[in-house]
Amino acid sequence: MSKMNGADSLVRMLQLNGVKHIFGLCGDTSLPFYDALARLDHDIDHILARDERSAGYMADAYARVTNKVGVCEGPSGGGATYLLPGLVEANESSIAVLGITTDVSVTSRGKFPLTELDQQSLYRPLTKWNTTVNRVEEIPDAVRGAFRAMTTGKPGAAHICLPYDVQKQTIDPASVWAQEGHDTFPAMRSAPNAADVETAAEKLVASRSPVIICGGGVVLSGACEALDALATILNAPVCTTISGKGSLADTHPLNAGVIGANGGTDATREVVAGADLVLFIGCRAGSTTTEHWRFPARSIPILHIDADPMVIGTNYRTDVALVGDALLALMLLNQAVTDRIGQRPSAVSDGRAITQAARSAKQKALWTLASELSTPIKPERVLDALNRLLPDHAVVVADPGTPCPYLSAYFNSNHPGRHFITNRAHGALGFSLAAGIGASFGRPDSVVVSVMGDGSFGFTCGELETLVRRNIPLKMIVFSNSVFGWIKASQQEGYEQRYFSVDFTRTNHAKVAEAFGVKAWTVSDPADVDSAIKAALAHDGPALVDVIAQELQDTAVPVSQWMG
Repeated sequence: MSKMNGADSLVRMLQLNGVKHIFGLCGDTSLPFYDALARLDHDIDHILARDERSAGYMADAYARVTNKVGVCEGPSGGGATYLLPGLVEANESSIAVLGITTDVSVTSRGKFPLTELDQQSLYRPLTKWNTTVNRVEEIPDAVRGAFRAMTTGKPGAAHICLPYDVQKQTIDPASVWAQEGHDTFPAMRSAPNAADVETAAEKLVASRSPVIICGGGVVLSGACEALDALATILNAPVCTTISGKGSLADTHPLNAGVIGANGGTDATREVVAGADLVLFIGCRAGSTTTEHWRFPARSIPILHIDADPMVIGTNYRTDVALVGDALLALMLLNQAVTDRIGQRPSAVSDGRAITQAARSAKQKALWTLASELSTPIKPERVLDALNRLLPDHAVVVADPGTPCPYLSAYFNSNHPGRHFITNRAHGALGFSLAAGIGASFGRPDSVVVSVMGDGSFGFTCGELETLVRRNIPLKMIVFSNSVFGWIKASQQEGYEQRYFSVDFTRTNHAKVAEAFGVKAWTVSDPADVDSAIKAALAHDGPALVDVIAQELQDTAVPVSQWMG
């Protein structure tokens, strides 16, 4: 191609970086970019969203299930502000998402054009990397810089602001090239110091009751098999954060499950309390995971693996810091532990027995409530049905509120890896439906289920049109209880039941879905839960099950601050 404009070069740069899907919404300042997408042969599928927030969440979940960079885009002004939530969530969750926003012309700045906004200042504190392109020849460097930043070190989000007139200017095609290896993350991995690995192995082998706590870094780095090997040779229980769910299969004999204030139970809490050493892997050891740094206690020896050195030592005094990629660190640590395993003390805890006791207690609590036929329907009944009815390799996406703690605690996948997604960084409502769309494009051969409360449904139901237009076979479950449940439950526990401005009118979500062309069922009788979910799973296309459920403050939800 002898002649190329800025918009053309952006499309070619995305193509060269392996981009196959872009999620976004059109606007005046994006017209040259959209025209380039329309004219050029690039094998990129543009998915038109109905809200830029949704486009960001789609790109986030797409990246989570593929480990490829998720790309979202939007126009200037309102579009640039609406795209922010998706990039904030991805950045804080170490997910590589590129947000592209177009802007008013460089020559119009300061003249009060419609939608003028200092996008670079807006995005600077909320992304890992961020730039405004002022001249057309900067576009290839900007894209290369964004992909390099998003995929290396601690992955994160990047933002490129592209003014309207720059998109139409001519650029030399010779400058359009991509650095190999920056299309997936994590890229250019680093390994920890060898001496630190040896010291950590010595401490693990000497420990009588080690416990491994995994954050999202294990799944992100593809270290599940290496984790399995370490846990198995040590016979050590593995606990996870919500984001770390999937580090081992939920049914693995050493996976005790999610711990912490959101999704943890008394049984899993006891597993951590019984440790004489804790190994954190790809985990920030934040307030939710540790229940405000009570489990593990601050007196317990700590080993910590993380790609970000600023994470280590922030919340716990750390005995051995292993700075590096989780997969590379575990491969080295496994070898060092294997070389010393004959030196283990004679009396060590049986990790499998500890894990089995915790899981049995948790499963008994679930079954007891799931078997009840009282109304409104208990969320446990829905969780039990999903565990029994979902096919292998299904992906479940949970919104905050009712779905998150229930699915964190009780959803079981028979396989390690990314089978559960929720937005734990900022917990914005309206994530699940849009993220389910992104996951469906990233993993088209898997059944994807989005579980949301009715509060979240109200944030995002416009994307039902996207589902129908693109014939995306997403399955949706709505816990319908006419309340912003998390806040009402907190008002019950901490504010003497002074409920204020948390209740709203019940929506017939099934009828709303049907109006968009989505097949839908309403379930008010617990005996009908199985049949409705089976029917939705069997339906060839998008489907929604509206469950008339308990208000969250009346449930036995696994959230420690409400469990007495």
